[in-house]
Amino acid sequence: MTVTIYHNPRCSKSRQTLALLEERGVAPKIVHYLETPPDAATVGALLGALGLEPRGLMRKKEEPYKALGLGDAGKSRDDLIAAMVAHPILIERPIVANGDRVALGRPPEDVLAIL
Repeated sequence: MTVTIYHNPRCSKSRQTLALLEERGVAPKIVHYLETPPDAATVGALLGALGLEPRGLMRKKEEPYKALGLGDAGKSRDDLIAAMVAHPILIERPIVANGDRVALGRPPEDVLAIL
C-alpha cells in the first residue's frame, strides 16, 4: 500500500494525521507541499477524488486568497488551481492519498476510511 500525505509539519492537524497513520503501521510518503507544491494536474486529480471544487480545498483566510481576489465568482477552475500551485499555502491540509482514494484529514480520523 502506497499512501501519500501532503503535509505541513507546522500544522497540528497535519501532525496528528501523520501520527495516526504511523500508529496504524502506515509509513506514508511525505510530501512537504509548501516546499514541493503539486502541479496543476495533481491538484485537479486530488480535487476529483475528493469530489470538491477548488474553493472547497482552499484556505480562504490566507493572504493570497484575498490579495488575488480568489473569491471572485469570475475566476475559473483553472485560475483557482493555478493559484493553489503558485501559492501552496492556499491548499487545505493534510491531504492523504491511497491509490485513487483521497481524504482530507480534518478531522484526522477521516483518513482511516481510505486505508
